[in-house]
Amino acid sequence: MSHSKQNRREFLGKVALGVAGASVAVSAGTQVSEGASAAPGEMPYRTFGRSGEKVSLLGLGGYHIGIQSDEQESIRIIRTALDSGVNFLDNSWDYNGGGSEIRMGKALRDGYRQKAFLMTKVDGQLKDLAAKQIDESLRRLQTDHLDLLQIHEVIRPGDPDRIFGPGGSFEAVMAAKKAGKVRYIGFTGHKDPDIHLKMLNTAFARDFTFDSVQMPLNVMDYHFKSFGQKVVPVLVQHGIGVLAMKTLAFGNILKSNTVTAIECLHYAMNLPTSVVINGCDSLERLEQGLQAARTFRPLTQAELDSIHTRTAVAGREGQFEPFKTTTTFDGTAKNPDWLG
Repeated sequence: MSHSKQNRREFLGKVALGVAGASVAVSAGTQVSEGASAAPGEMPYRTFGRSGEKVSLLGLGGYHIGIQSDEQESIRIIRTALDSGVNFLDNSWDYNGGGSEIRMGKALRDGYRQKAFLMTKVDGQLKDLAAKQIDESLRRLQTDHLDLLQIHEVIRPGDPDRIFGPGGSFEAVMAAKKAGKVRYIGFTGHKDPDIHLKMLNTAFARDFTFDSVQMPLNVMDYHFKSFGQKVVPVLVQHGIGVLAMKTLAFGNILKSNTVTAIECLHYAMNLPTSVVINGCDSLERLEQGLQAARTFRPLTQAELDSIHTRTAVAGREGQFEPFKTTTTFDGTAKNPDWLG
């Protein structure tokens, strides 16, 4: 779809809608109402952006799969998730030195690949390196195609120009799609919503619309460098799948003593998200996520107001979102060779 400068100005003007506005914007379409329509105790499914694909409200994060000390337990977590109705699997080329993808590949044997909407990410911002990482991920995951490939850690203002520039990774991603290795294309980042908007605009200027965007969406995000208020309305406007991550911020949000884990998950599920990706390094953590998905119902305005009020002071400077305020979560900053 082609986008004129005027159209881009118009939709960027919509970022002032805010989180509540984003939920309203989608209510006439698909996602939040669909998530509420599942039978009690069952996994809700939502539409993945404009694709028409149905994906589970809860997604299984790939990083935590690799930090579980027991590989067989990791495989058990993945298969239990798939058997319980989770079909969206998250991963990345760089997670745990490739260990997360290797474990997931083993778990997807014996017919489990057919149950999964499989996503992974690559870091390379140059064509040849990105192409190599894509092939390595496919080999580790023991599959001939990815349902979704995402360009990982778009966290620096110059990243979009490099990715879309001559010899950039976008060329490799499109070549992989043409070759049948990739079905859908997205990008991720956790640093600054303005960088996400630049990435979207850089793509629009080249007549390309991403299929998905992954970002931190949590109760603290509302108050500081808000992806929910700035980016989500743009994605809804263009039918781009909204992928939520860092919903509990590696447990940091719970340290604020303002909200419960289930409230954190329900808050992200209340946004126009296609999937809320949850890191699960144990069956207990997986069960918590399953419970949140199965019991989700749209939050009332009073419930939203209560959460916003309770988290206002704790959230206003990003104290409990260290991925925005520090380099602790910037894997490519510590390993620039991953970028090329």
